[in-house]
Amino acid sequence: MDLRETYPPATERAILKSQTALDAHMKAFIAASPFLCLGTSGAAGADVTPRGDRPGFVHVPDDHTLLVPDWPGNNRLDTLTNVLENSAVGLLFLVPGVLETLRVNGRAEVTMEPDILARWDVAGKRPRSALRVAVDEAFMHCGKALIRARLWAPESRVERGSLPSYGQMLKDHTGLPASADEFQRSVEDGYANRLY
Repeated sequence: MDLRETYPPATERAILKSQTALDAHMKAFIAASPFLCLGTSGAAGADVTPRGDRPGFVHVPDDHTLLVPDWPGNNRLDTLTNVLENSAVGLLFLVPGVLETLRVNGRAEVTMEPDILARWDVAGKRPRSALRVAVDEAFMHCGKALIRARLWAPESRVERGSLPSYGQMLKDHTGLPASADEFQRSVEDGYANRLY
């Protein structure tokens, strides 16, 4: 299969926008971003996971480095295990209301260095680990996908009741004996009391 026979060549600006370091625009975007998708891969295959917190939760100590905290989650450790096997990562930063995104590709390592983890302190709680990402490539990505998705349009919001509760989904997926309501109460307790 020859994809280049099917697609037109990339524009000059699409090629030239790729940078090997984070510039002022990218740093400002990261500082404004409360959410990113983090792609990794390992022996078990590829994985994408959400990461989120208040804007600026990803720290940029220099033009070539990102620090991403690993706050409590499901403790499957898919991302961290993948990084131990394969350091290649891809990050997609989003800013609510902004159509464009920031893509960063690089190599990550898991760190538990106390001075790194001390960067994030929420009422005395710190992450157990963080990812230190060495930036290989970074570039702004146009908003076509978000425009097509109408992601930030208020009329695109889905009423939560139009889908089963997360508790119901967990009950159906796991087959465990707890009721959907019990699962939901446990999830909501985690949301209220175990974000950090």
